Amino acid sequence: MKSKLIVAAALAVGMAAPASAQAVLTVSSEQTTTWVRNFNPFGQTSARATTLDFIYEPLVIFNRRDAGRPNFRLAESFELADDLNSITFTLREGLKWSDGEALTADDVVFTYDYIRKFPALDFISVSALLSSVEKVDERTVRFNLAEPNSLIANTLVGMPIVPEHIWSSITEPVTFANENPVGSGPMTEIARFTPQVYEQCRNPHYWDAANLAVDCLRLPQLADNPQVLAALANGTLDWATSFIPDIDNTFVAKDPEHHKYWFNPSSLVSYSFNLETADENNAKAFNDVQFRRAVSMLVDRQTIIDIAGYGYPLINEDPSMLGETYKSFSNPEVAARFGQYGKFDPDAAKALLDEAGYADANGDGFRDNPDGTPIAIDIEIPNGWTDWIDAVQITMESLKDAGLNVKMSTPEAAVWTADLIEAKYSMTLNALASSFNPYFPYRRSFNPDDFGKSRFSAQRWTDPRVMELLNQYTRIKDPAEQKAIMDEIQLIVAENMPVIPVYNSPAFYQYNTKRFSGWASTENPFVSPVVSNANPARLIQLLALRPVAQ
Repeated sequence: MKSKLIVAAALAVGMAAPASAQAVLTVSSEQTTTWVRNFNPFGQTSARATTLDFIYEPLVIFNRRDAGRPNFRLAESFELADDLNSITFTLREGLKWSDGEALTADDVVFTYDYIRKFPALDFISVSALLSSVEKVDERTVRFNLAEPNSLIANTLVGMPIVPEHIWSSITEPVTFANENPVGSGPMTEIARFTPQVYEQCRNPHYWDAANLAVDCLRLPQLADNPQVLAALANGTLDWATSFIPDIDNTFVAKDPEHHKYWFNPSSLVSYSFNLETADENNAKAFNDVQFRRAVSMLVDRQTIIDIAGYGYPLINEDPSMLGETYKSFSNPEVAARFGQYGKFDPDAAKALLDEAGYADANGDGFRDNPDGTPIAIDIEIPNGWTDWIDAVQITMESLKDAGLNVKMSTPEAAVWTADLIEAKYSMTLNALASSFNPYFPYRRSFNPDDFGKSRFSAQRWTDPRVMELLNQYTRIKDPAEQKAIMDEIQLIVAENMPVIPVYNSPAFYQYNTKRFSGWASTENPFVSPVVSNANPARLIQLLALRPVAQ
């Protein structure tokens, strides 16, 4: 009780809450060799993973585990115009930033004007979808759209809202570290920060404080999957997202009463080539669909799942990328015309390479381009991501057996992310978050406006017809018309195979019930609870947690 009173007193005077033993949630949401103090909500490579959602709360969270229904956060409502040409958001009454300043429509308008002024901040390429953003009154903002868009709300809420009174004076926002953030979410106060651990505590002015029972997040620095496993196994972590091998024996068995996990199919994990690689020789092969198809047929997906993935993932052999996750959207013509290219078939792959002219021209034992120039593939994977490293090693065996010159490199995750964003890699595995509608992963993957801003478009492939169809998709309401559009998109993607699907990864989520209750689970799947920064719904999970009396 005494620690609770101390926390309450600290909050009353606007101080960061001290870390009490009962109310501190220990979390692993990213892996790195050292913490760097950066809470820039626009940063895609250097900002801490607890910046979005926990410091900068979204307007709305669309809950994929609840049929995509809106969970209103900073906004209390939104209304899409009948003609789909505008959408109006109404903010909650009495919102404040963590420094006590009022959070109003002015901040929302400022944010969208700001990302238009500094396009590098627009990591979701939303500015191109808008003609203007206007303040209606202190709590109401109208977004006028460049063209009708029935799904615009889902895109808009991906942009963090920042305080005008802070950011208006920031002239170099791309490199701004934002070490002492002023935010709107539940956990804004950086109470402690060292290279090995940091603590992020309660916002003294959080609008939903009555539903927040956690006082602080503690983030220990953990470099890789094995270190996360060790922390989970010894019971020091409450909430984590990590690949854990043989999880029932290595984690659950250490404390069956409290050590829990819940895996459900989620992100698409796929191989991609850099179609804009600076290596002219590699570019010839990478931009040849026959080469991409052959490589796809050299990927032993089931072995990767069984060995590297310990049987957790769901195989994805769909050249259109959709797979079982989007089964209700599936076009059967894709499998009929292009399905063979998603199957592991080394003999067919070698025959296709032969037919396309990829032969050993110089006698070094490796296939070269049809013009005789060499191909040398470096598969880049983040250091410490052991399941992906194992997957690549399995794939390399097949690629080498087919005569391809391939190796693997393992930079730090931040370097890997930057290389993908900047198209400075050769080949990689990448993960693309799932959604309730394939429109969103397709747009994130192939929208040229995202090139150089997001790792999800790292393959640098686009198609004018695909973009035209995606734009049409959001301008109509007729389900039959939408299905016809999605069917055509799938065929174009499958025919070109810009990425090579491997599997749908389970949403890696481990939790410990010893200190906190209220966790989402197989029995209570109220939200996607993964604590990575690609999942805004993690905020809903945080608010559901309650300390367990010790």
